[in-house]
Amino acid sequence: MIPKVRSFILSGIDASICEIETDLDDTQLQKETVVGLPDAAVRESLERVRSAMGNSGYPMPRGRTLINLAPASVRKEGPAYDLPIAVGVLIAQGVIQQRVPVGVGGGGESWKGGAGETSEELFGLDPRSVLIAGELALDGRVRPIRGVIAMVSLAKSMGLDAVIVPDENASEAAVVDGVRVFGVSSLAQVVGLLNGGLALEPTPPLDVGAMLQRSTASVDFGEIKGQESVKRALVIAAAGQHNIVMVGPAGTGKTMMAKALPGILPPLSPEEAVEVTRIYSSSGLLDSEAGLITSRPVRMPHHTASSPAVVGGGIVPRAGEISLAHHGVLFLDELPEFSKNVLETMRQPLEDRIVTIARAHGTVQFPASFMLVAAMNPTPRGDVAPGEAGQREMDRYLSKISGPLMDRIDLHVEAPAVPWSELSKKATGSTTEIMRKQVLDARAMMHDRQGAVVNSQLRGTQLDEMMQLSNPARILLEQAMTQLGLSARGYDKVRRVSRTIADISGSVDVKPEHVGEAVQYRLLDRRV
Repeated sequence: MIPKVRSFILSGIDASICEIETDLDDTQLQKETVVGLPDAAVRESLERVRSAMGNSGYPMPRGRTLINLAPASVRKEGPAYDLPIAVGVLIAQGVIQQRVPVGVGGGGESWKGGAGETSEELFGLDPRSVLIAGELALDGRVRPIRGVIAMVSLAKSMGLDAVIVPDENASEAAVVDGVRVFGVSSLAQVVGLLNGGLALEPTPPLDVGAMLQRSTASVDFGEIKGQESVKRALVIAAAGQHNIVMVGPAGTGKTMMAKALPGILPPLSPEEAVEVTRIYSSSGLLDSEAGLITSRPVRMPHHTASSPAVVGGGIVPRAGEISLAHHGVLFLDELPEFSKNVLETMRQPLEDRIVTIARAHGTVQFPASFMLVAAMNPTPRGDVAPGEAGQREMDRYLSKISGPLMDRIDLHVEAPAVPWSELSKKATGSTTEIMRKQVLDARAMMHDRQGAVVNSQLRGTQLDEMMQLSNPARILLEQAMTQLGLSARGYDKVRRVSRTIADISGSVDVKPEHVGEAVQYRLLDRRV
């Protein structure tokens, strides 16, 4: 029988099954071949496997060695196939015993051999009942790989109850409940585990809920003097997960407030934590010791970043900054200085909360439900010169941001220069603790009313149901639509922000004052 070992194919943050078949023929000349659309790293795997086996004391394959990675129509990438290929070769050589089914009865397959042969304690794991992945060092050590959470999720969906992964990936894999995770550090350990000669306990499942913690920030809002109106807008943005842009002269504290924002965000839910961790795992950015992303991610790309770096892409599609900020914050400082191409490619993910990357060999989707926080000066010089010349300069600078993109940002707030009277006094404004309580209370009200959906994600009939406006509020909104020339998207943005303002104030109904405040946050609609 041709040995068959199962591993996985990583596509974006999802995994599909890969079956590794091994055929040894010692009657032919020495030759090693890997087929099944392998990339360079996979083609080189036989060299690593050969050295790892020899340095671990196992016989080297002789004659022709043919490795087939099925399905052959899907491209295979990366070094994760080293370990399953080595297992397949060792099975073909008889080093790892493959149990042979001799019949199928009412209780399933029976296995050739003496009584009790089906016991894992005596005969180890069946290579066909587990998923295996790992990179091999030349001395037989097993190195970590990316995408382990996707692999374990695949095993669970297939009804498999065990996976064999590098020891450094074990805590990450244990995030998925219901699958036994065996972390191995060497090829010899894998052989012992599959032959029953090694009693290895699976990694204990992680208690995701107990590990979660609120996001922390290096700056407390209480340290920021003045800017109470901007702090208020940031509370609204954090409560409803609304996008926000701060406009003001250089040195008014915009970047400082953005750095303080994570401190008022609500903690991740267990489901959100696993989803974010899966993205970082697939991107190879997960801390192997932590095993789990426990606080909301905050990404701050520089304005020189390329479109693939921000949105995602590359020859082999990888998650960009907007996906790494999933369920967290993407902070773009000096917004007009970003490439126009970068900003325009963000328009669709901002609306759909998902980014689709199409390449010749396939299409990959990454989640991108993030909160955009942007900061910008009114002009390239940092402030506005007096008179019409300064006004024209500001209009030219703001025009670098397209109207459709600005339309997708819920709150436009001015961050004015802080007067000397404020700077010379001790800071007495809102603190992070006070603002966090406002955000958490508003989120609790949202959850009681509409479940896990935040206000910024309300759509269609659901938004209509949550926005029962009184006649005065309706008239005020109609006037705003007419005078500001709001688009249909801007109209919905105002309604969602009004709903969040009402939640912060503890009001069941959306009142005219809530609508009026929301309209004030559309100050750039007539400039871009």
